[in-house]
Amino acid sequence: MVNQKIIEQLFEPPTPIGSFKNYQKTGDYIYVSGQGPFDDDGNLIIGKIGENFDVIKGYDIARRVGLTMLSVLHEGFGLDKIERVLKLTGYVNSVSNFTEHPKVINGCSELMHECFGEGGIHSRSAVGVFTLPNNIPVEIEGIFKLK
Repeated sequence: MVNQKIIEQLFEPPTPIGSFKNYQKTGDYIYVSGQGPFDDDGNLIIGKIGENFDVIKGYDIARRVGLTMLSVLHEGFGLDKIERVLKLTGYVNSVSNFTEHPKVINGCSELMHECFGEGGIHSRSAVGVFTLPNNIPVEIEGIFKLK
């Protein structure tokens, strides 16, 4: 059962900024392309974790990326058609001495658990990078299984 409070937070998914689709479906699997964070006005959030944002704000930003991913899935399939989250890979645009990437990506992971219950618990990687497209602080991609 999908958490209805989360559905109320969804929005129209962004148009990809390159030559790719927001997702690719093959069989019962959906591969969601790397998504970025948007503020309440629909503007892309930019900046670096450890310089412009702390871990707590990074967590919130990763949660916002999760909402973007859920918006993509909801528009394409309906969240009620998702059986489970299989894997998330999170990239954190951070300063060189930043080491708390998992705490940042937890913002998205915990949203998935909140949305899908046990079906939202997944495998994951959290990786620090020197830069991301458009200087976004977090980018996350995921693999989902349909019912």
